[in-house]
Amino acid sequence: MPPEEPHHITCHLDRLLKERQMTLIELSERVGVTVANLSILKNDRAKAIRYSTLSAICRELDCQPGDLFSCAREAVEPGTS
Repeated sequence: MPPEEPHHITCHLDRLLKERQMTLIELSERVGVTVANLSILKNDRAKAIRYSTLSAICRELDCQPGDLFSCAREAVEPGTS
C-alpha cells in the first residue's frame, strides 16, 4: 500500500470546540457521529466528510464550512496540523 499523500486542508474543530466550550463527546451526541470519527476529522486524518455531517457540525457549532476548514499553500502531513 503506498504511503498517504499530504494534503492542503486543515481542520479547526479543536479551536471551534474551545471557543464554544463544547467537548468532542457533546458534539458527537448532537450530530450523531462517533467520537472516533470526529477525532479522525479533528486530527486531519479524514479522507472525506459527508455533506450531512458537515451541515450538522456547522449547525451545532454555529459556523460556516470555511470556519471549520482552511486550505494552506503548503501540503500538511495528516495528524501534524
